[in-house]
Order: sequence, then C-alpha cells, then structure tokens
Amino acid sequence: MNEKVTVLVVGCGGISATWLSCLGDLPEVEVVGLLDIDESAAGRRREEFNLERTVVGTDLGALLKRTKPDVIWNLAIPAAHHAITMEALAAGCHVLSEKPLANSMAEAREMVAAAEAAGRVFAVMQNRRYNKNIRALRHFLESGRIGGLSTVNCDFYLGAHFGGFRDQMRHVLLLDMAIHSFDQARLISGADPVSVYCHEWNPRGSWYDRDASAVAIFEMSDGVVFTYRGSWCCEGANTSWECDWRIQAERGCVLWNGADGFKAQAVGGTGGFLSEMEDCAIAIGDHGSKTGGHLGCIREFTRCVQEGGAPETAAEDNIRSLAMVFGAIESAETGRKVNIVI
Repeated sequence: MNEKVTVLVVGCGGISATWLSCLGDLPEVEVVGLLDIDESAAGRRREEFNLERTVVGTDLGALLKRTKPDVIWNLAIPAAHHAITMEALAAGCHVLSEKPLANSMAEAREMVAAAEAAGRVFAVMQNRRYNKNIRALRHFLESGRIGGLSTVNCDFYLGAHFGGFRDQMRHVLLLDMAIHSFDQARLISGADPVSVYCHEWNPRGSWYDRDASAVAIFEMSDGVVFTYRGSWCCEGANTSWECDWRIQAERGCVLWNGADGFKAQAVGGTGGFLSEMEDCAIAIGDHGSKTGGHLGCIREFTRCVQEGGAPETAAEDNIRSLAMVFGAIESAETGRKVNIVI
C-alpha cells in the first residue's frame, strides 16, 4: 500500500456529508483541510466527522499552501468548478469533482487540457456508474443474449423540493440532474452522442422559477436512439433516482426500474404475428470493483492517483456526457436539432 493520499475538501455543503461518510472505508485517504465560503460550515463538518487535526478556512490559495494536498475534492456549486479546478491543477493537485464537470463546454475543454498538461488525474463523481444493478444490466447486454441495441428510453420523475439556489436555476433539470441520466445512457448503450432535439418547459404547479421539465431525443453512435423524459416537479408516482428504463435490442427487450426490478425477454421463436418470448435472468452479483456508489468512485480515483491509470469517470471521457447536457440546453433554447461537438 502506498502512502496515504491527502485531500483538501472544497465546499462543505450538503453533498460533502455523503463524500465524508466514505472515509471509514478509505483508510488510504486522509482529509487535511476543509474549505467553505462560510467557515462555520467547514467547522461543523470537522466536528461531525471527528477530523480534529484538519485545517479549516475560506481561502483556497492559503489552504493549498498550508496543507499541500495530493487531491482536491471539488464540491462547490457548478459555477465555481472551473476556477477551483484550474487553481488546484496549477498547484499540482489531482482533482475529483462533483458533477457537472463545468458550467460550459468551453470551461470543460480548458480544464481537461490543463489536467493533461499537468499530468494530473481529473475525474467527476458519477456515482450511478458504481451501482451493482446498472453493472448487472450492462453485463447482461454485453452477453449478446438479445443482440445489438437499437433504442434506450429513460424516464425520470421526482417532486424535489430543494429550496435554495436550485429554485432559481436556469435549466435546473438538465444542468443539475440530467447529467446522471445521460451518463447512465452512455454506460448502458456503450454509445456516444451525435445530435439532440430537446423541448424544455415549466409545468403548471411548479415551484421552480424556470423550466424544470424536459423531453430530449438523442441520436447516438452505432445507430442507437436514446430518449429522455424528465421532471423535477412531478408530484406522485415518482420514479427512482436512477430512472425507469426500457432497452430495446434486435432480439429482445429489458425493463429496469433503476433499483433491483428487472424484466428481460428474448425471442424464443418466430413465425407468428407476435414472436414467442423467453424470460431471461439478470444476475445481480460481483461484476468487478465498479460498485459502491460514491465510495466506489472515490476508491477507483484514489487508486489511480496512487498507482497510475485513468478512472472510468475521467474528465476526458465524461466531457461527452456533459456535451449531451449543453447540446440539450442549446436545442431547448433555439428550438432546433443540435449536432453535438465534444
């Protein structure tokens, strides 16, 4: 085992508790600093997680000099991701960031280029990739039992009463949440985005100031079509946070409720008006180390910092998922189909 990886946590809002809760399973990680624009928030996290020796503060430059961390966990609001990541990379740190990667494609490209030039690991928290159920689904699709994919449909409907900055955000669903679903679609399909048409609106009864619902149609590589329907202000009959999915392939179909509910069928016989279908089992088991949600993502990133290599959620790959977000936003704003450029 290599020496401990030291971490400076930047941003001590609500999501930081989820990340810090992983420390008990990460003996290879030592948090040396906690930073927030509200120093009392950093202090509360220090007490909550018994990090007595951890330095707290409000100035990134000062804490970088004082703690000399190996890694920055960038948990600030999306608008601050670019400035924090660029300063951290310039200081020689590796960076694991909350999603979305950046607030624009231009910022994302600059950050990816800076990480490459610095020779640092730069990745994004896409915790849904580290889910045993989605890994089981991907394993089943890769088996070829139902042939090549043609269509991936995704529904996301939750009535999320956040309060705070999200209630005033532009494109709150697409920018704050859809990145997870779009990234899941890339993992499930093994395809990358080509173009998108998106319509966005704010439904009657919404408590958001701006559009909080969207429908998008993506053309993907390999001829796959991915459709997304979503809302942050749906009261009743909510989906899981991981969405409801229908995956259509050449010789069958899979339904997944985002949890452990699967229904998979493959063609067993043809010749009639409807084909005969056979039920298929999807085994939930050990599909490698890509499980554990936030913990799995942090653990893989840390291993790459220690031993080399690129994590699955490396920014140079995740920028493709981000491009889906900004392509959908551009389409919603212009009313046109948009070609997606990485």
